[in-house]
Parts: sequence; C-alpha cells; structure tokens
Amino acid sequence: MLASDTSAPVPPAAAPRRRKWLIWGPVLLLCLLAGAWLGLRYSTTGRQAGLAVGYVAHVTCSCRYVGGRDMASCDTDREPGTEIVTVEDNPEARTITARVSLLAKRTARFDPEYGCTLDPP
Repeated sequence: MLASDTSAPVPPAAAPRRRKWLIWGPVLLLCLLAGAWLGLRYSTTGRQAGLAVGYVAHVTCSCRYVGGRDMASCDTDREPGTEIVTVEDNPEARTITARVSLLAKRTARFDPEYGCTLDPP
C-alpha cells in the first residue's frame, strides 16, 4: 500500500493578491475622484459657479472696455460672494475670462458694435 501525504495544504502566496491591489487600487481611486468631481460639477454648487463666472466676466468686461476703467477699479463692482472667481484680462483680444478652478470658466468679449457678450460655454 502507498503511504498518503497527510501534510496540510499550503495556502497560496500573498503576492498575487497584492499584485491585484496594485492594479485595481489606482483604478478605484481614479473612479472615486472622477465621481466626486462630476458630483460637484453638476450639483447646485457647480451651477452657481457657472452663473457666478458668467456674471463676473460680463460685469468686468463692461466696466473695463465700455466704461474704460482699470481692473483695480472694476474689482469694486463685484458682488459679495464672488471672491472665489478669478479674473484674467487680455487687452489685445479685448476679452475677460472668469473662472472657478475645476468647476467653471466663461469669457466675455468686447465688440464695438454690440458691447460685451459672453462666449458660448
């Protein structure tokens, strides 16, 4: 009769499990971050950011190019609560770009015939 092997089974090595996490861990993290960004972007906060940047771009463009004032003077025309909106002036193109980082961006363009108009989003 043959002797049977009575030793306990050897558990699989931890290396394949760790390798799985090295692959799927960053993918999972990227999906969670993308979901959080999309949730913020399309929430009420994201819509309010879109309205704020459009408002600030248009008001600042009108102040700067229709009223002929400098940017420091135009900053006093902003409503309270729009401090998070950053404004960039491009005098060569006669445009004002307002943005809230990662959420919204709008550009207002000055035309001598029509005044300041917002570019499509």
